[in-house]
Amino acid sequence: MKTPQQKIDLYKQHKAEYVTPRQPVLLNIGPAVYLAVEDHGRPGGDAFQAAISALYTVAFTIKMTRKAAGLGDYGVCKLEAQYFFDRDPVEVPKHEWRWRLLIRTPDFVTSADVARAGAALAKRGQGGGARRVTRLRLREGRCVQMLHVGPYDHEGETMEVMKEFVRREGWRLKGPHHEIYLSDPRRVAPEKLRTILRVPVQRA
Repeated sequence: MKTPQQKIDLYKQHKAEYVTPRQPVLLNIGPAVYLAVEDHGRPGGDAFQAAISALYTVAFTIKMTRKAAGLGDYGVCKLEAQYFFDRDPVEVPKHEWRWRLLIRTPDFVTSADVARAGAALAKRGQGGGARRVTRLRLREGRCVQMLHVGPYDHEGETMEVMKEFVRREGWRLKGPHHEIYLSDPRRVAPEKLRTILRVPVQRA
């Protein structure tokens, strides 16, 4: 009799990258594979919500397809996002924000898996947004990271703490702002939202 494979939990496998205090810390973040959608617009707006829907639809389609084929099972991870700014975010209207939404996925998920999921969803009339989902490998390396508790609009206060810490330690920010959403804003009050903030750094 074949022994069932254990369900993969990426958060347990990479616990050190996700257990974050409410004070800034420096971490080495290993390479990671994600499903990704890029667009622009107000966070939480129509384009943002459509991208979330496409990501999760593809993520669960790949997961269930692989599980049905006997290729193992894994938990679908939480939503993440990177934000890209060419100047101070305070100066950029939110409807112009550029972002990339992400869901971490096991390394063995391939671009072919993503393409097959998109094709399968298209046959069911759900392929419009799914066709925009790609497989992405991030290599962030050395990062500053901190847990933000509270509304998203107050993240600037946490970022200032992170910036001061980085400056004091002899580093500087060098990459896109990365957020990992630990709470569902549909179910959690704004003052209790938990979000990991992460930014790659380099020596000043």
